[in-house]
Amino acid sequence: ATLSMAYAGARFGKSVLAGLSGRKRIECAYCKSDVTDLPYFAQKVVLGEGGIVKVLPLGEFNEHESKRLDEAK
Repeated sequence: ATLSMAYAGARFGKSVLAGLSGRKRIECAYCKSDVTDLPYFAQKVVLGEGGIVKVLPLGEFNEHESKRLDEAK
């Protein structure tokens, strides 16, 4: 688990630095969101020169995902 967390942190860090230097990257991030009723949610975002420049849509949920999201509210 430690190596996978280190890899995820390194990958996200590289994407943030690339975005800040003008090379847009797409990563998952836990951020303020309006795609659900929850104030914060983990989802794909576009990282750019201003940090998170765009929050991408979630797409379609299957029945299990919809049920779990309702339980989280």
